[in-house]
Amino acid sequence: MQNSRTRSVLTLGGLLLAAAAAGQAPATPPSPASTNPLPSAAPAPSALVAPPAGSAATPTPTESVPYGAGMKVNISPDGSKYLRFITWTQVWSRYTENNSNTLRAPGKLQSDQVDFALRRSRLIVLAQLNPRFLIYTHIGINNQTAVSGGFSPAVDGKKPQLFIHEAVVEYKINKYLSLGSGLHYQNGLSRMTRASTLNFLTLDAPLTNWTTIEANDQFARGLGAYAKGRVGKLDYVLSVNESMLTNQTGAFSTPVGLGVTSTTGGVTTNTGTNVAQYNPQGTNHIYQGYFSYEFLDQESNLLPFNVGSYLGTKRVFNIGTGFYYNKDGMVSRPTSSVATAAQLAAPGTIETEKHDIRLLSADVFYDAPVNKETGTAFTFYGVYYNFDMGPNHVRFIGASNPGYGTDTRRGNAVPQSGTGNVGFAEAGFLLPKNLLGPKVRVQPYASYLLAGYEGLKKADGSQQNVNIFDGGANFYLDGHNAKFTLNYRARPDFTNIEEVRYRPEITLQTQIFL
Repeated sequence: MQNSRTRSVLTLGGLLLAAAAAGQAPATPPSPASTNPLPSAAPAPSALVAPPAGSAATPTPTESVPYGAGMKVNISPDGSKYLRFITWTQVWSRYTENNSNTLRAPGKLQSDQVDFALRRSRLIVLAQLNPRFLIYTHIGINNQTAVSGGFSPAVDGKKPQLFIHEAVVEYKINKYLSLGSGLHYQNGLSRMTRASTLNFLTLDAPLTNWTTIEANDQFARGLGAYAKGRVGKLDYVLSVNESMLTNQTGAFSTPVGLGVTSTTGGVTTNTGTNVAQYNPQGTNHIYQGYFSYEFLDQESNLLPFNVGSYLGTKRVFNIGTGFYYNKDGMVSRPTSSVATAAQLAAPGTIETEKHDIRLLSADVFYDAPVNKETGTAFTFYGVYYNFDMGPNHVRFIGASNPGYGTDTRRGNAVPQSGTGNVGFAEAGFLLPKNLLGPKVRVQPYASYLLAGYEGLKKADGSQQNVNIFDGGANFYLDGHNAKFTLNYRARPDFTNIEEVRYRPEITLQTQIFL
């Protein structure tokens, strides 16, 4: 075991040294458009909003353009009609000490391993016919490992499903309001629920920010309509979406599965557990919104991708609040619900209770240069969530889970959401230029999540909190366009709630986006 861990750490260390060496190698001088890349999937407004008719073929921007046009194809002489392409891939090389009883293959227990994963591989195509019309399509894959994430996720990782993340049409009414519809990412709740995956401050999001992901939405996207805009320094978005069918199968798809069956004296009964699960018959609309007040620089809101770190190119200080509401989105059976043998044969007669999903948040984001001459910058984000998802609900998720099978607590899974309260904070500092030579910038960071879910109770009735620590550093070769991230995570293993153990993860991410 110890030798395995040593080899794993040496392997990842070697990869990092190779990455640093690559960053020091001579390179072709960057083009003007890439010397100061935009740390966001969302292009700068001046790069995307079309100039008025009759303007010069190469208009002078009214503000600084960090990324410029990027991969932009003009389809009109003045550039007012165009196509733009954004593509990125994130590859993980990691060592993971698995949660207890994790399988790596059918019948094969595995305590730890070094593995590789495609965390994300995406493509966005967007176009504007004029400043009022926007269309964009976002496709890609996520979380492909050697054992999961493929066409048959519980079987293996082969041939992952390439699917549409977003397909949106939008019309700008005036400078205060734009309306859009389709499969969209104009989420409510929090800034991080709308996070760009291209420019995280840390390795990744805590996942808690996408509370209902893949339960009643399509990978954190909703099928519906939205209104967005800005009034003075107040930026807002409101949306109404369909509640996608949860497609729950197995125990929790029936009232019988929301209870425990026992036989006493030859009499079989089923008693409710008072634990809420997603309602397989939930069909009510989802309403959500997010409001942010921008005290300093205004951020681009053309696309719904909030930046994680601007690397000193902006001075941003925002406070925000958001909500999410879905009537009857959850279902449970109280412990007073006792089903007889006759009712077990006809589950429609078993008592159930429906519960609304009510989510609230408040957050703050600060990102600003500290010393422009040395290039240092500081970034901070903090958020508080209040989740009401029915009695004792808890859900487990692990990003690019390296474990095999359908056990929700396998591999690197942690309690991702549930009824209760969550606090999350992250901070990072961009170190001075030339610390590792002229081609590499370094940004150490740390994050901490504390969650209290009422469904995580010990035998004595006390609540077992969730504590997750991440620490690491970003190594920027060309801003967020080309970077490596080395991350250490202390992950709680809830296989035995009476004795939560902390398992290490070491991840090296390679990211390139154009």
